Amino acid sequence: MIWQDIIITIANIMFSYALIPQILKGFKEKKGHLAFQTALLTTIGLYASCIAFISLELFFSGIICSINGTLWLILLIQKMIYR
Repeated sequence: MIWQDIIITIANIMFSYALIPQILKGFKEKKGHLAFQTALLTTIGLYASCIAFISLELFFSGIICSINGTLWLILLIQKMIYR
């Protein structure tokens, strides 16, 4: 494991942790609080980054980035369902 993998993994863990209250708020209030375009582009960007990390053999970063992308996907789905 190289140091860049550790730094990217830690940053993505913090980003993922920060999204949990937003997701729970969306389920509780039955509202999509984010703009559709923001959630869509962030989801696509995170999944693309995940592929890039894995291709660079930054496996921990790729896995955690995919979790972060999935959390953004949940926010996107909330926006679509709870209009």
